[in-house]
Amino acid sequence: MPDFDPNRRQLLKASTAAVGGAAASGFAPQAVAAAAAQPTASTTPATMSILLRVNGTEHQLMVDPRITLLDALRERLHLTGSKKGCDQGQCGACTVLIDGRRTTSCLTLAVMQEGHDITTIEGLGTPTSLHPLQAAFIKHDGFQCGFCTPGQICSAVGMLAEVKAGMPSHVTADLNAAIEPGDMEFRERMSGNLCRCGAYSNIQEAIAEVAGMPGQAPSATPGAKQ
Repeated sequence: MPDFDPNRRQLLKASTAAVGGAAASGFAPQAVAAAAAQPTASTTPATMSILLRVNGTEHQLMVDPRITLLDALRERLHLTGSKKGCDQGQCGACTVLIDGRRTTSCLTLAVMQEGHDITTIEGLGTPTSLHPLQAAFIKHDGFQCGFCTPGQICSAVGMLAEVKAGMPSHVTADLNAAIEPGDMEFRERMSGNLCRCGAYSNIQEAIAEVAGMPGQAPSATPGAKQ
């Protein structure tokens, strides 16, 4: 029997090692160069300058481009009337008006609102000159704890503008006819604003009065969907 008798497995191992070594020696410099070319990750968040026009006043801010409009309003401009409720666009507590249209400010980035007119509850009226809906909410006691009230009022302002512009809702019976303001229209259109205290009936009455329909909003079961 010969002293050296490699079998097929030993031969394959030797061949693989030889090929691997050659590849490593041939491509190592390129791999090192590629790694050196990779940019170093920055640990400092990038910021950018934006100009926000809020309640008629322009504000130049340096912000993280990921900041929401709600956080920019509350934390940078100290306009805390817009409330952070669910922070997922489901409760409506953060509703503001952007170019007159109601928007949940937790679902839009501040950098997206440059060039737009943003109105918060602080911009609708003043303590000595209330917006009609603010006055109506007080008159009809349309709030209890008050947390949802700013969003409710901003949403109601935008909602009445939608009705006036003839924009239909899910419960509009005739899409070709003029919108008839009414209890069901208001309830459907305000259903995105939640009130955990259950002041819905009073809110409905306040909105109905401002819409020119005093006495047409019947009392509702507290907690019922608007």
